[in-house]
Amino acid sequence: MNQPSQPSKTAIPESLSRQLADFRRHLWWTKALEAVAAGVIGLLVSFLLVFGLERVWPTPAVVRLLILAGGVSLFAVFAPYWLHRWVWKQRREAQLARLIAKRYPGLGDRLLGVIELQGQSEAEDSLSPRLREAAMAAVAAETGRRNLDDALPPRRHRRWSLVAMLLAAGAAAAFTLTPRAGINALQRWLMPLSDTERYTFTRLVAPPEYLAVPYGEAFEVTLRLAKDTEQRPATGTGRSGAQPVVSTVLDGASYTFSFPGQQEPGTVAFRIGDLRHHLRVEPVLRPSAEMVRAVLEPPEYLGIAGRTMELSAGTLSTVEGSKLRFELEMSRPLAAARFGPTSGLPPVSMAPGEATPAAHVPVSGEMEISGDTATTGWIAVGATPFEVPLSWSDRLGLNGESGFRLRVDALRDTAPTCYLQGIDRQSVILPEETLEFEVLAEDDFGVKHSGIEWSGEFTRPTDESPARGELELATGGPEQRRLLTDSSFSPSVFGIGPQKITLRGYTEDRFPGRGRIYSEAVVIYVLTRDEHAQMLKNRFDRQIVELEDLARRELGLLEENERLDKLDGEPLQNEENRKLLAQQEREENEGANRMETLKEQMEQLMQDATRNGEIDPKTMQKMAESLKSVQELAEQDMPQVGEKLGDSQQPSNTPEKTKQDLAEAIEEQQKVVEKMKEAVEKANDANRKFEAGTFVNRLKKAASEENGIVASLRESFERILGLKSPALDPADTRHLGENERQQLQTASDIRWIQEDLANFHARTQNENFKAIMEEMRDAGIDLGLEEVRTSLTKNYSYQAAEEARKWADKLNEWASKLEGAADDGGGGGDGGGGAPDAEDEDFEFMLRVMKMIQQEQDLRARTRALEQLRRDHQTGGPDSNNP
Repeated sequence: MNQPSQPSKTAIPESLSRQLADFRRHLWWTKALEAVAAGVIGLLVSFLLVFGLERVWPTPAVVRLLILAGGVSLFAVFAPYWLHRWVWKQRREAQLARLIAKRYPGLGDRLLGVIELQGQSEAEDSLSPRLREAAMAAVAAETGRRNLDDALPPRRHRRWSLVAMLLAAGAAAAFTLTPRAGINALQRWLMPLSDTERYTFTRLVAPPEYLAVPYGEAFEVTLRLAKDTEQRPATGTGRSGAQPVVSTVLDGASYTFSFPGQQEPGTVAFRIGDLRHHLRVEPVLRPSAEMVRAVLEPPEYLGIAGRTMELSAGTLSTVEGSKLRFELEMSRPLAAARFGPTSGLPPVSMAPGEATPAAHVPVSGEMEISGDTATTGWIAVGATPFEVPLSWSDRLGLNGESGFRLRVDALRDTAPTCYLQGIDRQSVILPEETLEFEVLAEDDFGVKHSGIEWSGEFTRPTDESPARGELELATGGPEQRRLLTDSSFSPSVFGIGPQKITLRGYTEDRFPGRGRIYSEAVVIYVLTRDEHAQMLKNRFDRQIVELEDLARRELGLLEENERLDKLDGEPLQNEENRKLLAQQEREENEGANRMETLKEQMEQLMQDATRNGEIDPKTMQKMAESLKSVQELAEQDMPQVGEKLGDSQQPSNTPEKTKQDLAEAIEEQQKVVEKMKEAVEKANDANRKFEAGTFVNRLKKAASEENGIVASLRESFERILGLKSPALDPADTRHLGENERQQLQTASDIRWIQEDLANFHARTQNENFKAIMEEMRDAGIDLGLEEVRTSLTKNYSYQAAEEARKWADKLNEWASKLEGAADDGGGGGDGGGGAPDAEDEDFEFMLRVMKMIQQEQDLRARTRALEQLRRDHQTGGPDSNNP
C-alpha cells in the first residue's frame, strides 16, 4: 500500500516579498507624515484663526473653545484615524495587494492569488510545488517589472507639510512681528476659559466697564491711550444702543466722546483701531442735598447756646463773631465733598459815614462724610457777608449740580434801643404825684437789663443839690430781645423837691464795652403848689377863651337859623336852603365836638386843682359851676340842636314839618346861647377869684427866688468874698452869672405882678389889691431889685445877699396881706363873713371827698414806685443819689 504524501508550503519569492515591504514602508511613511501634517495644520489653523479674530473682535470664550476643539481634533482624532486606516490596516501582504489592485487591478489580483497560495498547505499530489513556485515566480517577475509606488494612494504629505510649514511660518511671523499679541493669542487659545485679557494693538488705560451718567443730561466719556500702545488711531467711534454713531479724534493721548442725554440703561460700544470696548451706562439722578442745616455757635459774650437750624432759602444771617458749620443730608452716600474757597460779598447796606468792614479771608477744606451726611469744618463769621460754594461727588462718580452756594450775612450787634411809652415829652406835676409809663428796651440779640435814670436842674439859684439817681427795672435773659416794663416815677418817693427833672430810660446789651443806651429824654417840671396854681390859672384862661369863642360862634349860628326861619315852609325845602340847613347842622355838630373837648379839659383842670389843695374852695366852687354848665351843653343841649336841624332836612318832611323842626331847633339853640353866656360869666367869676389867689402865689414865688439867691451866695461866701470878678474861680463866676440872670427874671416878674394888680383893681375895684400895689410902688422895689443885680455883677456878694433877703421878707409880707384879704372875701363883692350856706358846705364836702380819692390814688402810685425801689435794692441795683 502506498504512503500518503505530506503537505508542503511555498514562500513567495524573496524579490516579491522585498518589493511589497518597500511598498508598505512607503505607504506608512507617507500616511504618517500626512497624519502629522494634518494635526499640525489643525492646531496652527485654530491658533491663527484665534489670532486673526482677536485682531478684529474680542473672541468669546465659547468660540475660542470650539476653535481649539476643532484644531486639536485634527491632531487627536484625524491623525489616529489616518494612521489606523493607512498603517494598521495596511500592514499585511494581502491588504497591500488589495490596495495595489485599486491601481493595477490585474496585478493586484494575481498578487493576492500568489499571497493566498503561499498560505495553502496541501498534499503534493493535489498541487504541485513546482507549479506553485512557477506561478509565484511569474507574478514576482511581472511585479518586478512594475513600480509599486505608483499604486500608492494619493500622496498629500508634501502639500500638507507645505501648508503646515506655511502656517508655522505665519505663526512664527505673528510671534516675531507682534510677540505680545502672539503670546496673548496663544494664551487665550490654549486656555479659552481663562480670564486672560485680549491683547490689542490699541491699548487703553483702565477703560471703565460701568459708568453712571446724569439722568437726561449729555455726558462725555474720555478714553486714554496707554503708554505701551502699539497703535494710535487718529479717530475713534462710539455708539450707544441704536443711536447714531459718535466719532471723535485723538487729542494728545485721549479720545473724548460726547453723547446725548440718556434715560434708560444701555451699552456704549467703542471702536478704536482693533480695540473693541463695551461700557455699560446707567442714567442716574445727580446726588442732591435733601436738607441743609447750619450749626451755629454765637459769640460767647451773648450767652446764647448753640443751635441747629434748617436752611430752606440757602441764606443765613448771624451775628458777627459767630462760628458755624453746615451739615448736608444727601440723596445717597458721597465719595467726596468740599467747601470753599469762600468769597466776600459787598455789604447789603451801610449807614452814611460807616467804616468799610475788613476784607473777608477765604477759607476752604474737605468735608467730613458719614453715610448720607457731609459736614464742613467750622467757619468764622467776620464783619463781611460771604458765600460758601459746596461741591460733592457720589460713589458712582457723579458730581452734584454746579453753583451750589450758601450765603452768610454777617449781622452787626447793633446798639439796643430804649423808649419811654405812655408819657408826654414834657410834664408838669406836684412832688406827690406819680407818672406811670412803660419802659421798652429792644436789642437784636438780647437785652441785658433796663431801667430809668434822672437828673435834676434848679430853675433858680439855691444851695441845694439837684436830684440825681437811677433805678434798674428789669433784667433780661439771653435772646430776650424785647423787655417791656411798667414803671412809676414819683418825686416824693425819691425825695425830689421842686425842680426840673430830665428823665430817661436806659438799657444795656451784652456787647463788651458798649455801655448804656438812653431813650429820648422826658422833661418833668416838679412844681411848688404856688407854681402849680399859676399853671392851672393859665390853663383856665385858655379854656375861658375857648368857651367865649364857642359862645360867639353859637350866637352866629342862631342868627343864621333865625334868618332861615323867616322863610315859609316851601322855600325852606328848595335845594339852596337845604344846603344851608345841612351846613348849619355840620357846624352845630362841630361846635358840639369842640364843647366835648373843652369839657374834658375842664374836668382835668378840676382834678388838678383838687390835687393842688391850696386853691380857695370858693374859687373851686365857681369853677365847678361853670364846668357843670359846660357838661350839660356838651352832653345834652348842643346835640339836641344838631338833631333838630337834622330832622328839618328829612326828605319825607312836609313844608309845615320842616318849618316846625327849624323852629324847635331855634328854641333849643336860644337856650344854649343863654346857658353859654351864664357859663362864661361863671367861669370869669371863678377866674377873678383864681387870679386873686395867684397874686399871693406869685409874690411867694418871687420871695422864694430871692431867698434862693441869698442861700446860694451864703454857700459861696468863703470863696468869693473880697475878690474882684476877674479873680474868681470859673465855677463861681458861672454861679454868680446864674444868680444875676435869676435876679433879672425876678425883677421882670415883679413888674408884671404890679401891672396885673392894676388891671385887676380896675376890673374889681378891690381896695386891698390897690393898697398892695401902692405899697410896692412906694417901696421902690423895681429899683431895689436892680441894685441887687448890680451888686451881683460887681461881686458885692454880702451886700447883694442882704438886699435880696430884705426884699424877700417884703414880698412875703405883701403875700400875707393879700392872703388875709382873700380869706376875708376880698376876691370881689361875694364875701360876707357870715356863716356859710348849705350849698357851700355840700360843695366843700364833695371837694374833700374828691381830694381823698386823689390822695388815695397818689398813695397807690407812690407805693408802686416804692416797690420798684425796694426790688432794685434787693437785686443789688445802683443806689439813688437824691437831694
